[in-house]
Amino acid sequence: MPALVFDENEIKKVIDRVVDRTFRMDFSWDWPGGVAFYGVCEAYAATGKIEYLEKVKAWVDENMEDGLPKLSVNGVSIGHSLLTLYEVYKEEKYMDTAKEMAEYLTHEAVRFGDGIFQHTVNSETYNFPEQAWVDTMFMAGYFLLRIGTLLGRKDYFEDGLRQYHGHENVLQDPVNNLYYHGWDNIAGNHMSGVHWCRGNSWAALTMTRALDLVPVDLPNFMIIECSLRDQLSSIVRLQDPESGLWHTILNDPSSPLETSGSAGIATAVLAKGRLYNKYSQKAIDGILARITEDGTVTGVSAGTAVMQNADGYRGVPDKRIQGWGQGLTLTFLAEILNSKKNPY
Repeated sequence: MPALVFDENEIKKVIDRVVDRTFRMDFSWDWPGGVAFYGVCEAYAATGKIEYLEKVKAWVDENMEDGLPKLSVNGVSIGHSLLTLYEVYKEEKYMDTAKEMAEYLTHEAVRFGDGIFQHTVNSETYNFPEQAWVDTMFMAGYFLLRIGTLLGRKDYFEDGLRQYHGHENVLQDPVNNLYYHGWDNIAGNHMSGVHWCRGNSWAALTMTRALDLVPVDLPNFMIIECSLRDQLSSIVRLQDPESGLWHTILNDPSSPLETSGSAGIATAVLAKGRLYNKYSQKAIDGILARITEDGTVTGVSAGTAVMQNADGYRGVPDKRIQGWGQGLTLTFLAEILNSKKNPY
């Protein structure tokens, strides 16, 4: 495979712009900030620029003063930043709050089936009884693996694995290996039946990260590795050859190209190394083309529930800046720099 071609200094400059623009947005203690700040933490890890993490620390410190809001599965995504802050600053308040989130998941979060989390959000208006959404793999599953690893808590770690395997069982299409957006356990169907781009990026990105945490001699490692392997082998062949991006509905080229899902997918593809270099190169060029001079990531679809049908996904607006677009793009840009360190 040809080697990747990119200007490392230019990537760092783009990261600067995206981080700066991200902190000119306003976030509550919820998943848009959770994903945005996860990306900032990834950018810090790849560049060593402590000023990135200082911005996250300042936001978290200010928002922790009033205590945690009512928690939800989506809302614990802020916990990713808390774990990074604890690793770097060693302040117990970050781990104490992260443990509060993990305890909520362990003892209070609604479950169904084989212990799968019901998708919940920070809103009294929306309720999704016995529904599994692929988003949960990032928001809660990966968080439990991380905190379980840091604390040596086997219960947290195994619950994280339970979420990975449970979501794979109900969401991965056995024919094309793409992930569905959601599963309704009461109706026994995949609702819209759509293979959503950003949803597949949640799965691919978090499975990639899980393989860095799960011991290779556990059967769980091979379960996750094989799910990811088969998913990516389908996804790369659906990349738009001209833009290097992926479509909102992965297997529907008439649906809009979408940047945040493309960035998450491309992070997983890039992490596989030279095997997928030709796809990674197209993604680098395509995603960079969607970042403005002021650091806004464009072409990011708005928050997306499991829609009624494919037309619902095609109609989701993508005009505005979104925290998840900033965060997933920063994660991808950080992975580009990491590929320089680990050119396997």
